[in-house]
Amino acid sequence: MKAHRQSLKHREHNRQLRARLRHALKDIRSAIESNDLAAAKKSLSDTVSLIDRMAGKGVIHKNAASRYKARIAARMAAKSKAA
Repeated sequence: MKAHRQSLKHREHNRQLRARLRHALKDIRSAIESNDLAAAKKSLSDTVSLIDRMAGKGVIHKNAASRYKARIAARMAAKSKAA
């Protein structure tokens, strides 16, 4: 019974962390798409740090974290080059 209670708490906590990560990714993607490169560069390090923490905690897989970071970096590079 105790293990079940703990699993419910952990599941809810991980769900909140994943939601926080998704919001951060959505915000930086929208900043890049709207050509707001100053805001995107400002939030880039925070978002990468958040991605790394989520991978370290096991909320997301390390390969998924790497993929998120690579795609954000590629989008930033493409927009910076176009601008």
